[in-house]
Amino acid sequence: MRWTALTAGFTLALDQITKFWVVHLLDLQARGAIDVAPPYLNLRMAWNRGINFGLGASDGDAMRWVLIAVALVISALVIVWVRRERMGLRAQVAAGLLVGGAIGNVIDRIAYGAVADFLNMSCCGWRNPWSFNVADIGVFAGAAGLALFTGSKSRH
Repeated sequence: MRWTALTAGFTLALDQITKFWVVHLLDLQARGAIDVAPPYLNLRMAWNRGINFGLGASDGDAMRWVLIAVALVISALVIVWVRRERMGLRAQVAAGLLVGGAIGNVIDRIAYGAVADFLNMSCCGWRNPWSFNVADIGVFAGAAGLALFTGSKSRH
C-alpha cells in the first residue's frame, strides 16, 4: 500500500505543478498554443468538461459533479482493492498512477469547473486534435498496469 500512496502523491504533485506552470505561469489560457518541438510536442490549451476527449461534456454543473463523484468512488474502490488483495509492487504503482491522476483531474473540476488539458502530440503528417495532461497519462497507464499486473499469478 505504501507504493500506491507514494506513486499517487508523486503523480498528483507532478500533474498539479505542470498545470499551474502551463495555465498560470506560461498563460497558455490566453496564448492558446505554444509550439515546443513541433509536430511531436506542442502545448494546446483545452478545457475538458466531459470524460476523455470531451465525451459527455455539457455546460451544466450537474455533469461536473457527477464526474467528480465517479472519480472519487473509483479511486476509493481501487484503494480498498489494493489493501485487500495485498498486491505486488507493479500493481501498487499502477494503482497509484490511476488514483493520483483521477484526483488531479478532480482538483481541476473543483478549481476551474473543467479539466485543464494542454499536452498535444502529433507525428508523421497526422495532426492530433486532442490535448491531454499528466493526470490523463496516470489514469491510462494505471488502468493498463492494473489490467496487466493483477490476477492470481501477478504478485510481482
